[in-house]
Amino acid sequence: MPLNPDFAGREYPPAGPFTVTREEIAAFADAIGSENAAHRDPGAAAALGHADVVAPPTFAVRLAQRCEAQLVQDPAAGIDFSRVVHGEEGFAHHRPVVAGDVLHGVLHVDRMREAGGHGMVSTRVELADQDGRPVTTVTSTIVVRGEA
Repeated sequence: MPLNPDFAGREYPPAGPFTVTREEIAAFADAIGSENAAHRDPGAAAALGHADVVAPPTFAVRLAQRCEAQLVQDPAAGIDFSRVVHGEEGFAHHRPVVAGDVLHGVLHVDRMREAGGHGMVSTRVELADQDGRPVTTVTSTIVVRGEA
């Protein structure tokens, strides 16, 4: 099934809440090989002006992917996840993510198109805190490989 171009322009209901924990931040920092003490030690994070341990800048991808699942898991979108490869990821941080944050994410499907026999899906997830203040904007492009 090819991509459904009618999904371009869709906005999904907010996903979440996602409560960010110290343990999640430390595990993510371990996974990416970061040794920055501010990802594990509240004192080190406080010395940098943060209310609690601070997440690495790419941590937001974990939350964005949970939002993007709304699109990827919808059979009508035409995304065969077994054929998906990562194309591009971008982050615009409005403030750092810290332990204790309770975040929601709104998924926007910015573009769905075919190119060279492959599907291209571009999304944007707007992560905001419990008061609706912007935290991070995550943009992503995935490629749905065509069949040879």
